[in-house]
Amino acid sequence: MSENVVHLHKPTDPTTADAAPTVLTVVPDAPPARPVPLWVRSGRAVKTAVTHERTKTVVRATARHSLYTLNGGRIVARRAWDGRTGSRYERMLRAAEASGNYEVAEEWEERLQRFREARHRRRMDLLHSPVDAAKGVAVGTGMSIGVLVALGIVMAINTGQVGDVITPLSATVDFIALLIRIVQIVWGPALTIGPFLALLALWSVGRKQQAAPNWALPANVRTGEGEPITPSIVVKALRDLGIPALRKAIQEMGDAGAGMLGPIRIAGCGVEVDVTLPSGVSTNEVQNKRRKLAENLTRHEHEVFITIPEAARTVRLWIADSGALDEPIGPSPLVTDETLTADYAKGKAPWGQDLRGDAAALSLYQRHLLITGLSNQGKTAALRALALWLALDRSVEFWMGDLKGVGDWAMFDGLATKLIQGPTDDHVIQVTEMVEDAVEEMNRRLQAPPGTTFPPLIVIVDEAQVAFMCPVKDEDKRPYGGSSSTSRYFMAARKIHNQGRAVNVLLWQGTQDPTDQNLPKLVREGAHTRASLALGTESQARMALGDKAVDGGAAPNLLRPGLDKGTLVVASDGIEIPKGQSSITVRTHYISTDDAELIAARAKRLRDGVTTLHAIERGEERDPLADIASVLGDAARLRTQEVITRLAALNAGAYGKWSFLDLKRVLEGTGAEPYKSDGVMVVGRDRLARALANRDTEGSASASG
Repeated sequence: MSENVVHLHKPTDPTTADAAPTVLTVVPDAPPARPVPLWVRSGRAVKTAVTHERTKTVVRATARHSLYTLNGGRIVARRAWDGRTGSRYERMLRAAEASGNYEVAEEWEERLQRFREARHRRRMDLLHSPVDAAKGVAVGTGMSIGVLVALGIVMAINTGQVGDVITPLSATVDFIALLIRIVQIVWGPALTIGPFLALLALWSVGRKQQAAPNWALPANVRTGEGEPITPSIVVKALRDLGIPALRKAIQEMGDAGAGMLGPIRIAGCGVEVDVTLPSGVSTNEVQNKRRKLAENLTRHEHEVFITIPEAARTVRLWIADSGALDEPIGPSPLVTDETLTADYAKGKAPWGQDLRGDAAALSLYQRHLLITGLSNQGKTAALRALALWLALDRSVEFWMGDLKGVGDWAMFDGLATKLIQGPTDDHVIQVTEMVEDAVEEMNRRLQAPPGTTFPPLIVIVDEAQVAFMCPVKDEDKRPYGGSSSTSRYFMAARKIHNQGRAVNVLLWQGTQDPTDQNLPKLVREGAHTRASLALGTESQARMALGDKAVDGGAAPNLLRPGLDKGTLVVASDGIEIPKGQSSITVRTHYISTDDAELIAARAKRLRDGVTTLHAIERGEERDPLADIASVLGDAARLRTQEVITRLAALNAGAYGKWSFLDLKRVLEGTGAEPYKSDGVMVVGRDRLARALANRDTEGSASASG
């Protein structure tokens, strides 16, 4: 028997012959997460609360102020103990003995003996002082009563009232009763408030001394930002340098390690202190730990300078205020004072400031100059600042070679007699010939009669390393560069260094990144004034400044490239250096190119006009009359000796050996002969112009004929 199936609901989706059967998958619900135990949640909450920054701040503040009070009490107790006993003298005595300073130890021993004698006398006085005090009180009371009664008698006589005899005495008794009453009223609150005031006083002492652990101090104090330099800080910094002998000596001194220190003096934007090292510790051991010492003093390395003064076994520390060396110094007086002039022989160039904030001025009189440093540290600006000041002395003549050629010296066009600018080998050749011309001028001056004075001739070569590294050779196979005896630039520089100073022919050189190849030893050691900006290594510092300066503490290799632009370490007798030191650090004034052009314009107004030669011309026919007119420039008249000097500068080959007779011979018969003006022989510009015009007219007429 078959069964019939009756479908009560129609299918919602029509079935097809090839449709796959639908499979439904039932996904059971995820089991519920287990609840976090109460102790875990409580622990997390406690951890969050404990590690929260506000909690840390509250804990630090509570610990800090509590310890201020506690340690303030210790400090007050220690001071009281020192005042009542000889412990202070004993500490100083032990410190002097530990440092090997026995003279000071004897002095402290004498002071201790005097203190003990005075204390003994005070104690002996206490034995009979009660009797003396009682006698004094009795006598004082009797005298006071007598005075009051006498005053009452005078009042009674005046008023006629017998009762007035005791009026002053009665008033005094009433006043004493009032004071007793006031004390009775105040005594209770004073007993209550007094302990709090005492705790406040102890807290104030502890806070002033920062008497709390470092972790509890405020953030700016923990990092040492702006921390003032005190004797205890300096002693602690020296103790932690890692020099065993120094640490042991300071520990034996106890709390009196400051006995090594001289007075801490304010010095410009920092402080200065001399440290006498104990026996067994050498000065170079401290110098070699400069970075660690700076960090111990909570300063950067460039903010601590260590030099060696005259005193034996002593180092001088100069410690800058935090961040002070990153602040710029003021503008140059050359920019701010338009009336400023220069004096080559007696004056000093206002170059900048030393680390103490004092003006640093450099004498340029008869001193060869060398400035070196890494590229883009301000070498040209420092060298140019000196030249700009000296340009304000109209007697100074400049010959300049700029082997970079980007216009840093362009403002000297019309001020310098020779100005060569460019980096090519041709420019090196011209600069070399210019220096060789200076040698010829030096030799001419050396052959002059004794006692002859000569105006200063300053030969400046910027980027001199380009000249030393030039590979070009002349027709005789002599190299222009190099450091051999055949090198033309090297030998010319050496000759000027050897004898130029005596006749005021001076060589100034600026070079970068010194090596033995681009700055030979004999040339760098021939400079009287040596200055260096930031350098890369100590060996370069020794090349730049010499072993003596570096051994004495000079460290241009520790200057920060880029950050210490214009900061120079200078070794020279032309600048005031603290006694006992071999160098000084100078932060130079920066003179921009625009300001340099204004200063150069002022210098040009002081002169009669200078024709600047931009290339060295040799082996060509010269027109003496035209050349004389050229060197006269805008001057109405010029002394004959000045004309001869300018002609020699224009072309030493043609005019280097000219005398007054040669000049007179050329001008004779032209109508422009030299004549006297104000007692000196001169050549007039107008007369020379007429002579040239007449010559040109005659030449034109003869050509047409």
